[in-house]
Amino acid sequence: MDSKNTVPEPAWHRDTLAVREAVAASQYGENSEALYLTSGYVQPSAAAAARRFSGEEEGFTYGRYGNPTVSSFERRLAALEGAEAALSTASGMGAILMLCMGLLKAGDHVLCSRSMFGSTIKLIGSDLAKFGVESTFVAQTDLQAWRDAVRGNTRLLLAETPTNPLTEVCDIRALAEIAHQAGALLAVDNCFATPALQRPMSLGADVVIHSGTKYLDGQGRVMAGALCASQQLVTEKFLPVLKSAGMTLAPFNAWVVLKGLETLDIRMRAQSARALALAEWLEQHASVQRVFYPGLPSHPQHALAMQQQSGCGGAVVAFEVRASDADQARARAFHVLDSMQLLSLSTNLGDTKTLVAHPASTSHGRLTEAQRQDAGIGQGLIRVAVGLEHIDDICADLARGLTSF
Repeated sequence: MDSKNTVPEPAWHRDTLAVREAVAASQYGENSEALYLTSGYVQPSAAAAARRFSGEEEGFTYGRYGNPTVSSFERRLAALEGAEAALSTASGMGAILMLCMGLLKAGDHVLCSRSMFGSTIKLIGSDLAKFGVESTFVAQTDLQAWRDAVRGNTRLLLAETPTNPLTEVCDIRALAEIAHQAGALLAVDNCFATPALQRPMSLGADVVIHSGTKYLDGQGRVMAGALCASQQLVTEKFLPVLKSAGMTLAPFNAWVVLKGLETLDIRMRAQSARALALAEWLEQHASVQRVFYPGLPSHPQHALAMQQQSGCGGAVVAFEVRASDADQARARAFHVLDSMQLLSLSTNLGDTKTLVAHPASTSHGRLTEAQRQDAGIGQGLIRVAVGLEHIDDICADLARGLTSF
């Protein structure tokens, strides 16, 4: 299961690739990427159809297998990540399912960070277990725990950096070494940082996971997911799953995210600057117990984050309200959320609008209390996915609830 990522650095800068890569104009010469809405394709001949369906010849055959607009999105994302190829799905969780179905079978073992997104933990720990896939969850930042948990049947290491919602940062290069020494692959969820801030494959990761629903789109309009990897992994492991299971990305959604990529770098840096200012403000607030943000010197992995994430902390901040027990913490967190007049109470993230959520009762609500405790998700935790509003307005809206207890 070895894969080599030897893709040379692109001739153009990433800002340019985000705007220009995979612009394939039709005979009409449109400057903006075309949206191809079709479920099927007329074949030039029976022989050509046979070759295309068998994979001997390139060409579109059926909407579940591929689409020109979807391919443009995949090519552009792969270029931004420095990958040989990418394959898209209908959602981020669809991408993780495709990853697991492509790489794992009954009897295999997957080693996963226990700080992963709640749905990822459930998918791997509960759903895949029904099909004989074993799993172990370890502390994200404890490299020795990863080493100790590796087994002879370990086929995949899976991490998310920064994590949702506590923004824990893992050492990608170190985890890649652990995986490869065990004959396994490393997959990294790059949803929070995006290729604008972080490129895991340049640090040794074999697969990069994306929820295009988040920052790749950037305006909360559509759902999308993708895996970036070597051409061999995409062709031999992931594409067969996509063709059979049908977690296909819709052309319209691909077109929306494709256009979102054009402003990704600008948005990420502007939102990250606001996030840092918010984190610094929260750290000084009397009603806040603790702030989680990689851009703060107080963050345990601050130095690593600045190294891996192009010196930028990202756009997500989490904080715990000050409280004496779990019941009071939950009540105070709910009070902060219900006091907002500007910001949006929403579990999504990556929008130009600031979105605020209570992870313990929403995104991680399906986990057991023990699983939430292992992941560090307390009842007083609030996650803020910072948008593009003025920072003074963001702080003022959160202050409504924070200053009243």
